Amino acid sequence: MIFAKYVCLMLLFVLIYVFIHSLLHLVIRQRKARYRLHYVRSSALGNKLSDFLGKRSMFVRHIKELMESVESKMSVMGMMTASVVLLLSGLLVGALFFQTVKGVIVVTFICVSLPYMLLRMKLISVRLQTRLEFLPAVEVFYQYYMIDPNKNMKVALKFCLEENRILHPIKPVFEHLYRNLMTQRETEECLRIFALTLGHTWADYFISIMRVALKEGNHVGQSLKELITDMRKAQRTDQIERNRLLEIRIANFTPIFFLALFLFINFKVNTENAYLYYMIDPDGRNMLLDSLLLIFISFLMGLYLSMRRM
Repeated sequence: MIFAKYVCLMLLFVLIYVFIHSLLHLVIRQRKARYRLHYVRSSALGNKLSDFLGKRSMFVRHIKELMESVESKMSVMGMMTASVVLLLSGLLVGALFFQTVKGVIVVTFICVSLPYMLLRMKLISVRLQTRLEFLPAVEVFYQYYMIDPNKNMKVALKFCLEENRILHPIKPVFEHLYRNLMTQRETEECLRIFALTLGHTWADYFISIMRVALKEGNHVGQSLKELITDMRKAQRTDQIERNRLLEIRIANFTPIFFLALFLFINFKVNTENAYLYYMIDPDGRNMLLDSLLLIFISFLMGLYLSMRRM
């Protein structure tokens, strides 16, 4: 018991140290000159470390592309720092409140997974907002592509964006694609981020057509026309799938609502007994832990089903 208290105190000290260090780093760090097209030069060490990890680790590269697809303002180093802080917080809460190995593992796993889950939820929100606007955007792009004498993808994309023919909420997605293509990044990487942002089959077909045009220089007007025709036929199905995605997202939050309602009623009826059972009694704390675990699993299932429906 004494050893557990010492461990908790050490974790608390490390957590406070990491929090203060991160806070001071954010306060002291000065914003350097922005690159053109909204690229920000980060500190040399952090930039080199994130580039190294991005090349060596598939998971880190996936996180970087995921953050870029949702236009997250947090850097990869900030994401890693937040994950470490949440890791220590999970260990501390699990050890102090639940006081069991199961509680430490479950709470720590939930806390560490929160940043990635939030990124995924934001990505799903972007996909829901842009799903029905993809067909009008492709139709506008097709018009500009066909009137361009050179049949240049980048030029057509530039003019339809400059003349505001592609409207929100899907316009920032195409703007991001155009910025990436014009900054001499690898074409495959630009298209992969674009596909990750939209996340549906029609976007994959559109990217395949763009890949042929950008890499091989072939005329793809007929392929774009056929894609638009197929998308118009399937427009009703897309609306039904979008409604199903909304239903899945609503269902994700119902367990939290019912748990909060259940606890509120119990504390309202008998505050003292509820406090003794849920906060002091090990069986009550274990029931809360099981509830958190089931809610977390339901969130994971909801995210999985949403990604499968896209």
